[in-house]
Amino acid sequence: MVRVFSTTPRIVMGPGAVRTIGAEVKALGIKRVLIVTDRGVISAGLMKPIEEALKAARVQVAVFDRVEPDPRYEIVADCVQTARNSKARMLIGLGGGSPMDITKTSAVMLTNKGPIGAYFGINLVPKPGLPTILIPTTAGTGSEVTPIAILSDEGEKLKKGIVSPYLYPAVSILDAELTLGLPPQVTAATGIDALIHAIEAYTSVNATAITDMYCIKAIELLYGNIRTAYAKGDNLAARTAMMEGAMLAGIAFANAGVTAVHAFAYPIGAEFHIPHGIANSLMLPHVIRFNALGNVAKFASLAGPFEISVQGLEKLAIVDKVIAAIDRLAEDVRLPNRLADFGVKEEHIPMLADGVMKVTRLLANNPRTLTLEDAKRIYRAAL
Repeated sequence: MVRVFSTTPRIVMGPGAVRTIGAEVKALGIKRVLIVTDRGVISAGLMKPIEEALKAARVQVAVFDRVEPDPRYEIVADCVQTARNSKARMLIGLGGGSPMDITKTSAVMLTNKGPIGAYFGINLVPKPGLPTILIPTTAGTGSEVTPIAILSDEGEKLKKGIVSPYLYPAVSILDAELTLGLPPQVTAATGIDALIHAIEAYTSVNATAITDMYCIKAIELLYGNIRTAYAKGDNLAARTAMMEGAMLAGIAFANAGVTAVHAFAYPIGAEFHIPHGIANSLMLPHVIRFNALGNVAKFASLAGPFEISVQGLEKLAIVDKVIAAIDRLAEDVRLPNRLADFGVKEEHIPMLADGVMKVTRLLANNPRTLTLEDAKRIYRAAL
């Protein structure tokens, strides 16, 4: 089978990297930009060094700060209008996955005719958008290196994806200093999300030797540092490792895809407003237990980057140890472990399972064929 590997063409990394943004924008010949972010990022003071660097480079700056968590696709229209009013020629996404996804989507909607619903799916965007620079403020989504944007459709109670090479930014800037003030629970939820990206890309049917390399390093960095970043948030070395791990996981899943964990997370996130990383974490052990039969050797080999001793164990027993390590990690960083904690009940399962089966884009990557009855059983196990 033919495989294609691609990623963001330019990645600028390291503490203090955001202060290079003026030079990056000037190198692209841009004089007017729109920064797309949310009010939490602004109130945390994270935009100040970026504005200062752009001002020093004599770049005119406008701001769209109305991005919401798990943003509705309608937010894109507001961002597009702000970009047009400000005559911006580039969009800069600053924040977690939500601002970056709104940035990517708005950039292509500025050059392509709507409606946005026509572009949900794979390779449906006709032409490139305005150039973008993406700056993550969490170590989680990896959106800065993926051609994917996820938006909420409240009418259908689903999260939907746009996948297009035109969503790649011109530049990604990774600066772990921007994550030093993240609260422990946000660190945990976003960090586990990144870890799940790496696990799913590694076990996807589309995995290759190249994506496996990125996944293994990502798991080592994320699993090895998430506890420290959670417990001691000002540890810059741990924060840097987390940001690099999230980026590597993003590169991997942009090419190999994520699988059923995300397919299960989307309906519960949309219906019960469970934060994305937590929704993934709730489903991860149960989906691994189901999926392992699809490729026992691959799931067992996760013991390596998890640093699990496997001497004398058969492969399914090794998978059990991997699941136990994941459960222990979730416990250590105090992530919820039951759907019931968010109000999910037995009566909701048929509707949620129907939602899973609609996420065909991700189920196509899954290492084990999933039926509607399987989906119901997995949700029940997570209750």
